[in-house]
Amino acid sequence: MENYYAYTIVMSQFVTHSRTRQPWKEYINKFFIKLNMKINYTTKNQRLNVEIDSDSAKDAFKKLSEFQEVFDESNCGQCNNDDLQFIVRTVEGNDYYELRCKSCGAKLAFGQHKSGGTLFPKRKLANGEFDKENKGWHKWNNGN
Repeated sequence: MENYYAYTIVMSQFVTHSRTRQPWKEYINKFFIKLNMKINYTTKNQRLNVEIDSDSAKDAFKKLSEFQEVFDESNCGQCNNDDLQFIVRTVEGNDYYELRCKSCGAKLAFGQHKSGGTLFPKRKLANGEFDKENKGWHKWNNGN
């Protein structure tokens, strides 16, 4: 019965204000609340679960892709071990984000987008080419 009353109110408002020639969508948006989407996602390795709230499919897609890019790394790119640890180091007031393998000590560094502050894995070599072999995972070798 509630839906019937809401529909009646919208229709009466539309008929009353139809002389203004404003689009039908504006009247609907005034009287109906937008529905929120909720997505529950679990990473490939089943270790992390997140609930993503969104008001559109495009927004949900964007949020889920940002989450997957950072948190869906399931194995080390050097030794293929799955014992990974999230690390944040602060050096001279700057935060550095990385994923470190507890088995071999390799790390995958993350960069930060200048706008929005989101993270992305650094998967390119020093020459700018994509690291096909280790997918951005590397070990610090202290000059040896």
